[in-house]
Amino acid sequence: MESHNQTLVLPAKHSRTLVIMAKAPRPGAVKTRLNQSLPPAAVVALYRCLLQDTVALARSLNDVDVAVMCPESDKEELTHFLDNAVPVVAQNGEGLAAGLVSVFAHFTAAGIQHVIAFNSDSPHLAPSILESAFQSLSESDLVIGPTHDGGYYLVGAKAAYPTLFENDGLGTSSALERLVARAKALKLSRSVTETFYDIDVAEDLIRLAPELALAPARAPRTAQWFAEWGQVLGQASDRMGEK
Repeated sequence: MESHNQTLVLPAKHSRTLVIMAKAPRPGAVKTRLNQSLPPAAVVALYRCLLQDTVALARSLNDVDVAVMCPESDKEELTHFLDNAVPVVAQNGEGLAAGLVSVFAHFTAAGIQHVIAFNSDSPHLAPSILESAFQSLSESDLVIGPTHDGGYYLVGAKAAYPTLFENDGLGTSSALERLVARAKALKLSRSVTETFYDIDVAEDLIRLAPELALAPARAPRTAQWFAEWGQVLGQASDRMGEK
């Protein structure tokens, strides 16, 4: 039997919805690749900042509804953490692929014409890129935001395609390649946004630090995280340089 959370379809005020893929900020559950370089407390604090800044970025867009999609077990905690700032919807199934399937099944069922799933760790992305992604959906079936490491930070569509995310190697360097292959098999027209980077490993943080030092307003909570944990990150950078 499906839960009420899973079958709920939220009413739409606009024809565009940005859905942030998120987890509850718990040790060992978020940004796990950073645990090799940073203390667990720093990793969890970072994820909290990234998610809050990502929600703020999403809410800055004009005529766009914002929601969060998460595992069912995380819904209550995330709703409390985000202080009811945006709707939090529980996905069907486990894992990111199931979450992406749930995004488009859930929100296109409400008659929303343009739906974009966005990761929770790119709050430093320019709002104009998200705007251009929505505009691309006026002309294409699918829009993809590729990352430099072979993944993608956003994917948008106007309909649900349940097989689009099957066995696509999410979280690996082949994720983008597999997504594109499936889109071609489904004969979906595609648009691609600017290639960008998200925050997965210490090298990504080292890249982000000087950017936010110059423009902290892009992601103010994350910039504050650097002020609190920058020394620890610097030590991790020194260790990587010695290898």
